[in-house]
Amino acid sequence: MNTRDALKMAYDEGLDLVMISPSATPPVCKIIEYQKFLYEQKKKEKERKANASKVVIKEIRLGMNTDDHDFEFKLNHAIRFLQDGNKVKVDMLFKGRSIVYKDQGEAQMLKFAEALLEYGKPEVMPRLEGKRMLMIIAPKK
Repeated sequence: MNTRDALKMAYDEGLDLVMISPSATPPVCKIIEYQKFLYEQKKKEKERKANASKVVIKEIRLGMNTDDHDFEFKLNHAIRFLQDGNKVKVDMLFKGRSIVYKDQGEAQMLKFAEALLEYGKPEVMPRLEGKRMLMIIAPKK
């Protein structure tokens, strides 16, 4: 339809000519009340935001010499976090001269990640940032 004719029809009805899809060929327009159109768009956007999932990162700290029982305890916490749909950030702090044994710390973190393979996969493999080694595990969907 010709734009001038569409504008005349909208004016006669006391409504607005609103371009719904400008990228389509030819562009799609509707004769509607513009304020109502804006209200509906805001409402849809608000609903879309409410349905969006928010990412929560839970942190678990391991030590260089974490005992087997403590390791299992922290592993169970990580499993629960992953089952709830949260990401798990595994953190290991090297104190003093223990930085020399960073390969042992990395081995322990990889052991932790391997134990969690059923529930989640490592998103960020263990990497050293200063005196801290970090790893992030994302839940399986």
